[in-house]
Parts: sequence; C-alpha cells; structure tokens
Amino acid sequence: MNKKTLKDIDVSGKRVLVRVDLNVPQDEEGAITDDTRIRAVLPTIGYLIDKKAKLILCSHLGRPGGKVLDKLRLAPVAKQLSELLAIPVQTAKDCVGPEVEEAVGRLKEGDVLLLENLRFHPEEESNDPDFAQTLAQLADIYVNDAFGTAHRSHASTVGIAAYIPAVAGFLMEKELDIMGRALDEPVRPFAAIIGGAKISDKIGVLEHILERVDSLLIGGGLGATFLKALKHDVGRSPIEENKLDLAQWLVEKAAEKGVHLLLPTDVVVAERFDAGARSKIVSVTAVPSGWYVMDIGPRTTELFEAKLRKSKTIIWNGPVGVFEFDKFSKGTSAIANLLAGLDVTTIIGGGSTAEVVEEMGLADRMSHVSTGGGASLKFLEGKTLPGVAVLLDKES
Repeated sequence: MNKKTLKDIDVSGKRVLVRVDLNVPQDEEGAITDDTRIRAVLPTIGYLIDKKAKLILCSHLGRPGGKVLDKLRLAPVAKQLSELLAIPVQTAKDCVGPEVEEAVGRLKEGDVLLLENLRFHPEEESNDPDFAQTLAQLADIYVNDAFGTAHRSHASTVGIAAYIPAVAGFLMEKELDIMGRALDEPVRPFAAIIGGAKISDKIGVLEHILERVDSLLIGGGLGATFLKALKHDVGRSPIEENKLDLAQWLVEKAAEKGVHLLLPTDVVVAERFDAGARSKIVSVTAVPSGWYVMDIGPRTTELFEAKLRKSKTIIWNGPVGVFEFDKFSKGTSAIANLLAGLDVTTIIGGGSTAEVVEEMGLADRMSHVSTGGGASLKFLEGKTLPGVAVLLDKES
C-alpha cells in the first residue's frame, strides 16, 4: 500500500479524528448482536491511546436519511467500546456544533470521545464541503480506518481530507495489503469462488478476476444464469435474461485465458422458494420445470473441494446457495468448513460471505475476513476507492 498510515505521522498530544465503521447489527431492544466491526478497529484505537493522542471517533449507524432517530444513536456502541477498551468512552450529543467543540476542547491525552451518528446530517452523504470542514476543525489529523465505507464519497470519508492531513488506520492498511497482494502477487494456484444472487452485482469482479485467477468456481443464484446461458433448463430460478450473452462471453473468455471455470454439475432444487419446500438433488440437465435451483449439489461440492484443496490462494465472495434457509445451506457450509481447515491464504470478501463464516464461528480460522461488503466488491473489481484515494501518499 502506497498510502501513509498512523506510523508515518506524529500523533502524540494531537487531536486525532478517526473515521471508523461502527455500523453494527442490533436487536429490537438496541443490544448489539455482533461486535466484529468494533473489535476490528481496536488496534488503531489502542495505538492512539498509547501515543497519548486526544481521540475523536466518528461513524454512521444504519440509514437515518439525514434525520435524528433515537434507535440509531451510538450510545450502545460507546458502551460496548468502553467494555472492550476497559476505559470510559465519552459521547457527544451531535457530531458538529458548539457542544461538540467544547467536548473536544476538554479532552486530555489518551481520552476517547465518540461523536453522534454522522448520518443524522444529510450533509454527510452529500459530501457537503462546509460540513466536512466543520468536522475537520475538530482535529489536527484525520485517520480513515473505515474500509467498509471507503467506496463512499461522503464528507467524513473524502471531503475532510481536503482540510487536514489524512492517513490510513491499521484496519484499512490490513484490508488493502491482504487483498491487494492476493490480486497482484498471489501464491499460485489461485482460485476464486463467486456466488450470490445476481450476475449483474458481480460483473466487475468476474471480469477483473478472470485476468488473475487459475480457477473460477461459480455458484449461487448467478450460477443459474450461467447454466441458462449454456442452454440448461433452470426451472423458475430467477435469472437475468439480459445477462445471458455476458455469461456466455465470460465462459468463452475463461477458456481463451486457460482459466478452469467450474459450474455446478448437480444442484439442489425446491418446488417452492421456501425454507420448508419439498426438495431433491438433480443433474443440471434435469431440473424440473417450475422448480427452483437452491444450492449446489454433493457432486459439485466434491468437485469444488478437490479444486480448492490444490489451491494456495483462495478468495470467496458470495454464498453458493440460499444460505438463509438451513435446508439449502449445505454447499456453502461445506466450502466454509473446508477453507477453515486449509493451510493456505483464504480471503473472505465481506458482506453475506463474512456473515456466513461469522455465524459458523469460523472467522478466526480464515486468513482474512473483510469488514467491507460494497467496498470489497469495488476493490475486487479493481476500482479505486474514493476514501483511499484522498489519503496522503507515502512519498508525500
């Protein structure tokens, strides 16, 4: 990574504004149900505390649409963060304004202040320059440690860097380094597993990754579009008719480049798109009319596993079946369990795939689980992330 990080800048005694991604899931009562994203930024926060910085954290939570919603306040996050850090985390009633400025002015070296939800202000998402400047005036240095929002051109991810020195936090550095090395300098053989619902969501990833991998394994809903493009009947499975030519082109391109493209050979089909629907395993040449493709079958799982066992670098983005329904989660679970047991580089590309390995308790057994869904997709597409582009370069 050619961007400056915390270690390239003197933070001692400085007011440091850190953009973190504390957009964590909560239950009906507001209790946090998964604190993975909070734990992910602890190294950066801990480093700044040790360096006696005056630490100001800012984040969004949910989608309040520029309005103040009590259920999306960050107080529960501050409480959880206090417990993890074992020190008090102060809170502010807003993220800008005189009261916030006073709270920042009272900070002592090593103190931590969490500002209120940035998205209570519509100016955050519109990247309003005045709002960005107001945020910048709270601090001497800006640190972006929110990889999950780095693909957004918001005031707190992009606009603020125009006013104060901007560097990467440790989580941001880790995300960019690990995924960057995998894409640009992989230990081969290099395999990618791409799943999910729609091929349109993964066009950029598929095109970019075909230039780099040795093997490409396709499953999930987008697999049905590939099968349809190869003239297989996929019943009532949702497919993207306007992407059939693209799927055919990707198959041909893989062959031209010598990439081993693995598509399902057998699938689990269901009479209805329902968790309790009657189901059976069939060949991809024998999907019953009116049924839905819900998961990869056991023969396909074996083929995928054989290929993955021979790989040294593996990137996985998107479940290969309807993982939300236990009955149709076997293919995805089998791949997750296999990757967890391999002594190779395994990178989980955020979003629903990260949720799968977290839910299965396997996250710690992967080389890296990305904290960014949309950001990971953009990165795997080879796109420049706006929140990264604005950070200071190493030679700057």
